[in-house]
Amino acid sequence: MYSFQYQKALTVEQAAAALGRSDASRVLSGGMTLIPSLKHRLIQVNELIDITGLPGLNEIRMDGNHLWIGAGATHQSVSRHPEVRKFSIGLAELAGMIGDPQVRARGTLGGSVANNDPSADYPAAVLGLNATIVTQKREIAADEFFLGMFSTALASDEIIQGLRFNKPLKSAYAKFRHAATGYAMAGVFVAQITKDEWRVAVTGATDGVCRWHEAEAAAGNVPKDLLFVHDNVLDDIHAPSAYRANLVNILYAQAVSDLA
Repeated sequence: MYSFQYQKALTVEQAAAALGRSDASRVLSGGMTLIPSLKHRLIQVNELIDITGLPGLNEIRMDGNHLWIGAGATHQSVSRHPEVRKFSIGLAELAGMIGDPQVRARGTLGGSVANNDPSADYPAAVLGLNATIVTQKREIAADEFFLGMFSTALASDEIIQGLRFNKPLKSAYAKFRHAATGYAMAGVFVAQITKDEWRVAVTGATDGVCRWHEAEAAAGNVPKDLLFVHDNVLDDIHAPSAYRANLVNILYAQAVSDLA
């Protein structure tokens, strides 16, 4: 691990100011991706800004007809919170499938969304539920937030404060786990937003989370000729692209079945 400066931020504004001082500064919350990356010297930072425990960042509450989840809320708290389970069982169950108990106890929603790992689970729920990402500067729609592998619309000094989720009529998430890491080899989040609006988000199978518009047009059905096609299906040591694409087809059918 390289040497770096450490700062415990007292406010989001203080953390954002520190983050803007250098391109080599990073925010620390759960640290489930950042700390291993530092230990293995995959990245180098000159300042680590700890926002763990900042007031309000771990809050989960209803906000009118929407669900507000603070960026510091852990996967475990999201999976177990009664308001989340009542609001979207698909979101609650997705959070409960992330990693292992240790990861779920420390990892946070904001960190997962900001990192945008192509195999992460949360981006599928964020995109599938058409959530809004709220920073200290602005609000960003999910369809405009995820830009590709480890890439988002966040500016260098922006910090996610929380996410506002739209309530679905029903939702479900199906996932095929990597045996060692728990990451999604493929995952499919299906949500019926209104009587006529469906959203289907795919994670793990491509270079970044994406919507599957052909499945959305199927409106909760599973046509025999429905096939997942994407320009950048992952092909690596874990699985060839054809295998992953077929997994998406299978997981979509499973998620639709779970909706019933």
